[in-house]
Amino acid sequence: MNALILAILTYAGFIIAYNTYGKFVGKKLFEITGQNVTPAHKMEDGFDYVPTKKKILFGHHFTSIAGTGPIVGPAIGVIWGWVPAVIWVVVGSIFMGAVHDFGALIISSRNKGKSLGDITADIVSPTSRKLFLTVIFFLLLIVIAVFAMIIGKLFIMYPASVFPVWMEIPIALVLGYLVYKKGKNVTWLSIAAIILMYITIWIGAKYLNDFTMPSILGFSPIIVWVVILMIYAYIASALPVQTLLQPRDYINSHELLVAMGLLLLGLVIVHPTIVAPAVRTNVEGAPSMMPFLFITIACGAISGFHSLVSSGTSSKQLDNEQDAMPIGYGGMLLEGALAILVILACTAGLGDSATWTARYVDWSSASSLGAKLGAFIDGGASFVQGLGLSAAFAKTILAVFVVSFAATTLDTATRIQRYVVAEIAESMNIKPLTTKHGATLFAVITAILLAMAKPGGAGAMILWPLFGATNQLLAGLALMIITVYLAKKGKPVIFTIIPMIFMMFMTGWGMIDNIIGFFGKSEWLLFVIGIVIIVLEIWMIIEAINVVKKSKKEKKVKA
Repeated sequence: MNALILAILTYAGFIIAYNTYGKFVGKKLFEITGQNVTPAHKMEDGFDYVPTKKKILFGHHFTSIAGTGPIVGPAIGVIWGWVPAVIWVVVGSIFMGAVHDFGALIISSRNKGKSLGDITADIVSPTSRKLFLTVIFFLLLIVIAVFAMIIGKLFIMYPASVFPVWMEIPIALVLGYLVYKKGKNVTWLSIAAIILMYITIWIGAKYLNDFTMPSILGFSPIIVWVVILMIYAYIASALPVQTLLQPRDYINSHELLVAMGLLLLGLVIVHPTIVAPAVRTNVEGAPSMMPFLFITIACGAISGFHSLVSSGTSSKQLDNEQDAMPIGYGGMLLEGALAILVILACTAGLGDSATWTARYVDWSSASSLGAKLGAFIDGGASFVQGLGLSAAFAKTILAVFVVSFAATTLDTATRIQRYVVAEIAESMNIKPLTTKHGATLFAVITAILLAMAKPGGAGAMILWPLFGATNQLLAGLALMIITVYLAKKGKPVIFTIIPMIFMMFMTGWGMIDNIIGFFGKSEWLLFVIGIVIIVLEIWMIIEAINVVKKSKKEKKVKA
């Protein structure tokens, strides 16, 4: 099939879905009117709670939820064929992921901008709150440690990306200062920022493509990068949101949208044919497509991490409740559009079928970090080269594209972990960890320790086998909370309960399969943690069922 035709069909589907199903969910389920005063206004503090223009908040939200997820997941998910990957991304993002992200954003906005874990106490029960916060802390710990390691590895793999990525910080600081302190026009400043950022990419590709981070104090280059990135994440989390985090995500979103535009233009010019098989079930060494396709491709379809961004930072900056529709629902569809681009780059941009098969001959050859990102960068670069750009410049654009996404997720995840640590510490009366700096330090130090548990910053990979299923179980739990919220409001729950059941079943199946594998390999740490997570999930489901039953009884008594 021609890749351009597939892109047109799927993108048309996203546009139609936004203007039909998305608007239905907003009006009928959540009754969005724009009349509710948001926490950004009610609790404005100039630090976390800051009323933010829709386009700026969209930039923060989109770059935070995307990360490397919609790149890594689809890049390996196509090993089972491009048809199941495309169907899951389109159906998942429209009917599951977008509803999940949108619902989490609205519920948090209507509950003082609290995190979804904290809200659980009011919607479900205080016990569920503790259970949910525990799962969230565990998930974010892995995210922070792994993303720091991924960025460090990418800097080593693509040294030309180092200069442009770090130059984003001073550009963002100046942009934030001129917009918030001097009241300058954000549109013209954004254009200037984008031009500057692409100039830095050209400089990196032309003159700084052989940069090497040295070992320092006996620590390997990857560990040095992890520590530097953690210091940055601490500073970004401790600063007011409009100083660095928000403007950096905003200009990043423009840079990334330009890169997506280049990929699309290149796709139009090159319009290659998909050379990967439509469906492929017998892959050597690979787990079964069912249920692992739905765990491997998370971001781009549905991801539990998104609910943490929606309720962690975005809800605190929402200027008007009506903005939640383009930010929550629309942001997820744009991520789905990115995932489609990745699928096309990995299935139509690598050359002929023999070249594709060599890349995806078996599970081990396709599942490494270098293989995943390399497939996208090489395949995407072939699209961009169709515009007349050199191979080196095209690859640097896409390397910066990937690293920038990962970096925005890193600093947002650290900020959210600060909230989670403070909430847990408050419930346990550990006062030093309830402060901004205490909670942030704890978040950063625990991530560094996890990363350093194995050589080369690979400590987080100890727990990585649990990440995919845990992340998707979190999505199911978030949908459960949204369902309970709607049930208590007397709203139809079929639109959230079907995705909830699907996610809990598929990822529960995947988690149990993993646990059996851990037992067989005597991987006792993973085995025990996996069992604990399954128990926590079942416990929360029972709590939710009891709350819904109680709510129905109370309504009958009142009637």
